[in-house]
Amino acid sequence: MDFQPSDTAVDLTNRMRAFLEEAVLPAEPVYDAWRAQRRGTPNEWDTPPVLEELKTEARSRGLWNLFLSDVSKLSNLDYAHAAEVSGWSPTIAPEAINCQAPDTGNMETLHLFGTPEQKEQWLTPLLDGEIRSAFAMTEPDVASSDATNVQTSIHLGGDDYVINGRKWWISGAADPRCAIFIVMGKTDPDAPTHRQQSMVLVPRDTPGVEITRHLPVFGYQDQHGHSEVELRDVRVPRSNLLGEEGGGFAIAQARLGPGRIHHCMRAIGMAERAVQAMVRRANARVAFGRTLAEQGVVREQIANSRLEIEQARLLVLKTAWLIDRGGARSARTEIAGIKVVVPRIACAIIDRAIQIHGAGGLSDDFPLASFYAWARALRMADGPDEVHLRSVAREELKRHG
Repeated sequence: MDFQPSDTAVDLTNRMRAFLEEAVLPAEPVYDAWRAQRRGTPNEWDTPPVLEELKTEARSRGLWNLFLSDVSKLSNLDYAHAAEVSGWSPTIAPEAINCQAPDTGNMETLHLFGTPEQKEQWLTPLLDGEIRSAFAMTEPDVASSDATNVQTSIHLGGDDYVINGRKWWISGAADPRCAIFIVMGKTDPDAPTHRQQSMVLVPRDTPGVEITRHLPVFGYQDQHGHSEVELRDVRVPRSNLLGEEGGGFAIAQARLGPGRIHHCMRAIGMAERAVQAMVRRANARVAFGRTLAEQGVVREQIANSRLEIEQARLLVLKTAWLIDRGGARSARTEIAGIKVVVPRIACAIIDRAIQIHGAGGLSDDFPLASFYAWARALRMADGPDEVHLRSVAREELKRHG
């Protein structure tokens, strides 16, 4: 197992770092100011123009669709390094290079399971960054950590599928660019447990689709939103079925595996930026006659943060390496493991950075408060910690039983 970055990874990471420092980080205050002016207005969800400028710049630098190996020709191990750099600016950088959730997972799903017609209609404009998308699985009335619980009904009515149900935490749905939903529901409640669900493609403007509210994350409303969606007698053609009837659960598992590792790569980047902020603040602030960096308790926090990042990164790289060798199924225990480990260490490190910044760390003068909100949310996204711990424990019990 050799984690020496390949020449491709070194070149890509260097170009990604240059793009971050030269274009993305300077764009952050422009992006934030544009959104602040529109907060609470009907235009709150519109796209800041600077983001489209960044997308154009990223494409000119060859930093586009890096996540999809069949397009980028990158291994997961190569992509891991660039994805980490994008995590330094988690709101802007991933979208600037067209590697943002939930679109990455949706593009992978369409790439793997879509028909040629579905790919032409939806995958191509997603790969071109012309539209955005949403994945509608989670529901408010059931424990959606168990995907077999979904209650949204999908049944045949003539030549159409008719969909009824309620979804929430549907990321991306507030963005006016969101043109397509991948909706998971039950097509056959009497089938075996893992063959009851199917996925269908639902255009946003389909009659019966209603976005009822946008849910804040610890008080934050990001530009693309996390929404509750009502589906009332929504009709789509049978040709909008994704894959086969009864294949929804399997598709969900195929979709979520790569998505989990991408989240973890970016979270390590967030943690690295928090360490940088922690060190800079510790060197600049004086308390009790010495800089914070000279205080033993602060040095211990910095040291622990470095050790935790290095451990988490090694586990993520091992997981990427295993996926490259044998696919996501061969690394399912490691994928579950990093999904627990990385958001936890990111939360811990960002929390320390907030503490070292004092009351300023709680404000929007620094990115740490919003970083913490999103790092903490990652302990729920793509399945809560408990689900992944259950998976790791099951494999461990099997191995030693």
